[in-house]
Amino acid sequence: MKKGFIVILTIVSIFVLIGYVAYSAIDRNLQELYRIEVQPLALADVADGEYTGRYSVFPVTVSVKVTVSDHKITFIEILEHINGQGSKAESIIYEIIRTQSIKVDVISGATYSSQVIKLAVSKALQ
Repeated sequence: MKKGFIVILTIVSIFVLIGYVAYSAIDRNLQELYRIEVQPLALADVADGEYTGRYSVFPVTVSVKVTVSDHKITFIEILEHINGQGSKAESIIYEIIRTQSIKVDVISGATYSSQVIKLAVSKALQ
């Protein structure tokens, strides 16, 4: 009986430790993501066309297709968005198009996904 309890306690302790390590790694990735400075777009240097970009920081991955016409962003399509609870961040594309800039505020409650979407758009237009 005592031996069984020790085995169960050991297994539970291992799972708790693994969970803590995984959570810490994810949190560290996301905190570093938020510190990345989003650079302004140089749309004057971007020719007309469609450009794809992808950015990934575990657990968020975004792929976008950005359409440029007359040095203006005319359309952004989110091709892939793997997220936890950040699906509402997808509305940030309308603000990017409206302002012609990725230097826009993130969506509250979807901060990390918003940042990854902005970085994917930036990569597409580099």
